[in-house]
Amino acid sequence: MEIFRDFDFEAAHFLPGVPDGHKCKRMHGHSYRVRVHIRGTPGGPQKWVMDFADVKRIVSAVLDRLDHRVLNEIPGLENPTAEQIARYLWRELTPGLPGLSKIVLRETAKAGCIYRGEDEDR
Repeated sequence: MEIFRDFDFEAAHFLPGVPDGHKCKRMHGHSYRVRVHIRGTPGGPQKWVMDFADVKRIVSAVLDRLDHRVLNEIPGLENPTAEQIARYLWRELTPGLPGLSKIVLRETAKAGCIYRGEDEDR
């Protein structure tokens, strides 16, 4: 079974790796939306995968470090593409969410990234 919870954060960034003249080379901001998926077997007396309150506490602690920041200034996010932000979140959340199965990061209403940890050693 898989559960999920949605989160939001606001941040600015620029993409240093794009060509001159690309609009994302300039500083701009996004209202990011993150959906965190956790896979597991419902258990314990509550018969749940994980307490949503625990998910909120763990994820919020990480997102608080990104919220209303310039992402390029955060170690590990010097080139904060949607893909790199999703990887960063995966690496930061995995210790507290061992059942983490997927991160869906939306940069805008129409664009985003899904990351399942495929590049990570588990």
